[in-house]
Amino acid sequence: MLTERFIDTGEARVRLLSGPADGPPVLFLHGVSRSGRDFAPLFPHLAGSWQVHAIDHRGHGRSGRAAGGYRVVDYVRDATAVVRALAEPVVLFGHSLGALVAAGVAATEPDRVRAVVLEDPPGYGFLVKFVKTAYYPQFVAVQKLAGQDRPVADLARDLANVALPQPNGSTARLGDFRDAAMIRFSASCLPDLDPAVFDSVLDGTWLDGYDEEAVWRGVACPVLLLRGEEARGGMLPRADADRMAAALADCTRVDVPGAGHLIHWLATEACVRLTLSFLESLRP
Repeated sequence: MLTERFIDTGEARVRLLSGPADGPPVLFLHGVSRSGRDFAPLFPHLAGSWQVHAIDHRGHGRSGRAAGGYRVVDYVRDATAVVRALAEPVVLFGHSLGALVAAGVAATEPDRVRAVVLEDPPGYGFLVKFVKTAYYPQFVAVQKLAGQDRPVADLARDLANVALPQPNGSTARLGDFRDAAMIRFSASCLPDLDPAVFDSVLDGTWLDGYDEEAVWRGVACPVLLLRGEEARGGMLPRADADRMAAALADCTRVDVPGAGHLIHWLATEACVRLTLSFLESLRP
């Protein structure tokens, strides 16, 4: 059972969910449009040996809003405040946006971060062509649904019907690539999602102030880098993964076959095995 508390970061009131204190802490950082409960498929596998923590980023879930403050560096400051508020150094597990945030915190708080799991962080090679990917119209459509106080079933229907352009010139539905349960979970996050979260993502200012090369070089702790397949929606091109792995001081990289961007949902068994293997390697 997860308990809830709120941490005032000085800029936003951030919701923190925490499990029983069964071992060292692991803090989960989610991607854009989701919430701390996004990692529910992983929580039971860590319980008993690790203490699970998860936050709702500003503008997401039950955390506070921050108009004009939804760049990656803004999320990094919030996560840094949470890490400092915890009783002991943590392992950070970040997906997508959360992976960029996790690396940023690890680079600036080496004494507070023991290790990092980076799940398919968006690479520069992906972001420079973002407007030409299927993710751009997807995010435009999700922004229109965000903040709507409507039944989850209705939001799930509209989310599943979001049209995505395909390389061959045709269109497909988001529901063709996500099962109904995944769509429903995503839809359940929408009423508590600030539409302004997408502004900096869509206008290209999301990474302003975030120097990825400097961040990677600044991370001294062990890192597990999980990469999804680009052809299935992965956001980390191979060349970017190569550069990242070379820049990080201690990087264990695994390319996860058959999974796209949402590895912990689409390849849960592999994600659990890889994560637990990495976590156990940190034991004294």
